[in-house]
Amino acid sequence: MRQAGRYMKSYQIICEKYPSFRERSENVDLVVEISLQPWNVFKPDGVILFSDILTPLSGMNIPFDIIKGKGPVIFDPIATAADVDQVREFSPEGSVPYVGEALTILKKEVDNKAAVLGFVGAPFTLASYVVEGGSSKNFTKIKKLAFSQPKVLHSLLQKFATSMTKYIRYQADNGAQAVQIFDSWATELSPVDFEEFSLPYLKQIVDAVKQTHPDLPLILYASGSGGLLERLALTGVDVVSLDWTVDMAEGRRRLGHDIAVQGNVDPGVLFGSKDFITNRIHDTVTKAGKGKHILNLGHGIKVGTPEENVAHFFEVAKAIRY
Repeated sequence: MRQAGRYMKSYQIICEKYPSFRERSENVDLVVEISLQPWNVFKPDGVILFSDILTPLSGMNIPFDIIKGKGPVIFDPIATAADVDQVREFSPEGSVPYVGEALTILKKEVDNKAAVLGFVGAPFTLASYVVEGGSSKNFTKIKKLAFSQPKVLHSLLQKFATSMTKYIRYQADNGAQAVQIFDSWATELSPVDFEEFSLPYLKQIVDAVKQTHPDLPLILYASGSGGLLERLALTGVDVVSLDWTVDMAEGRRRLGHDIAVQGNVDPGVLFGSKDFITNRIHDTVTKAGKGKHILNLGHGIKVGTPEENVAHFFEVAKAIRY
């Protein structure tokens, strides 16, 4: 929900003042300001770090930029074993010290009145970006690599798994009280391919982080994950975040009651009337059952969402008592 309301207005102004992605992401004061804006206005239970899942790439010798109107652009897409050899394992302390600084300030500013959340990209999703050269509709290049040169892809995925493990630990050590892992493009894989190219690396990250930070909640989100829910639970994460295409009651049954769920109100609902929003919130909460549910949207908030409806979402959510 970090893009809500006034955040969207002020972020547009900030983007105009600081057109470079690097100028925005590496400016600690800006990162803190943008991260805190939704919390200052709506007082949600979580404050998420303003950053991007691709932030570590530069520190891994993968130059990129996020270009207005085009999105992320990887300047030298990875295609061969030699390309993978040039990828360095990530050192957060040396490459992104501003992330740690921002998290430390956020935790102090929030003062335990809300949880500070960090986040990272999952290995397969990061690999998809760097192999495709940016966003993709058909994921032809990553699948060609997976099915014709699987050893090359596995080598790249391993570097991302090791690096994201370090990044999660670094965020936790600097103030993050929970970390969400985004595997946005894993659902482009068939179940059998997910089990080969995504699941083992997610599980490896979770197992390694739990060894050093056993009490750090880990949340996993993959959009369009209805066909993979049971497999997402096998990663060992504490929370599975559901998008709105999955019925919450059905998702809860399929995941089991030992794991928490997050979501999953359709972001489009916030364009409806306040009564409509209220009904959908209560429907989601009822279907999730008592306990182990983080009420949230099933994806990011849409640009143009009425700010008063965002406020209403929080008001209704905070008023719910079991």
